[in-house]
This record gives sequence, C-alpha cells and structure tokens, in this order.
Amino acid sequence: MDILEFGKQVLSSQPFSLLVGAELTAFSQGRAELRIPVTPHLKQQHGSVHGGVLSYAADNALTFAGGSVLGPEVVTSEFKINYLRPAQGTDILVRAEVVSSGRTQAVCRCEIFAVSDGKEALCAIALGTIAGTSRAKHES
Repeated sequence: MDILEFGKQVLSSQPFSLLVGAELTAFSQGRAELRIPVTPHLKQQHGSVHGGVLSYAADNALTFAGGSVLGPEVVTSEFKINYLRPAQGTDILVRAEVVSSGRTQAVCRCEIFAVSDGKEALCAIALGTIAGTSRAKHES
C-alpha cells in the first residue's frame, strides 16, 4: 500500500473528518494536502467558513505532514493559526509541509486556501509542532 492510500485509511477512521467531508488529496514524505467541500453547515453567521473548521483543517494537515516523517503514531503538540481573510468558496484546500524534523518532533507549516471557480485565495497560515507519542517511542 502506498503512503497516500495509507493516509486515506487513517483519515477515514476519524469521525470528525468524515463529518466535515475531508479528503486527503496528496500525501508524500514531508507533505500533505487536504480538501474540504464547503457546505452550509460549515459556515458561520456571516457566510464564511467557520474558523474552527479552518483550524481543524490546519491541525490535521500539519499532523499528516509531520507523521510522514515521524511515523503514524503522532499528535499535535502545539499550533497557531493566523486568519488572513474570510474563507469563501466551494472548497477549502490546505497544503502542509515539514519545515524541520528530528527523531521525536517535526515543525510544520501550512497554508489554507478558499477555492472558488478554480482560483485559490490564501485565507490562513498555520505553524505547528508534531510529536511522536510515547507509545511510538516504546515500540521502536
């Protein structure tokens, strides 16, 4: 099984990811891309995608990117997000990459885009630290 298919299996085992309709569209060593179709139940009162959905998307994409270099037993240690503009469009697209990694943690960054008519508009940027779990450390 290739890394993308493995990642899709992991994503499909996350109930919240299923709830928002997230799809892992690219996954390779040090990189991950996640897409979420924008539906009415993901919007806030002003018609933009809710910040919590963008935050979820950033967190998950960062963790996939970090897990691609640390192994599958990882969690988010911390992350921050900067919202740049309202996310309005048909899809949310998140591209994450590893900036630096060691044996037990990876620092990753991602950009979150709102997609409309095939055009991407940057709406948020996130930076996070992904850590291997103690379970993974005991198994290695």
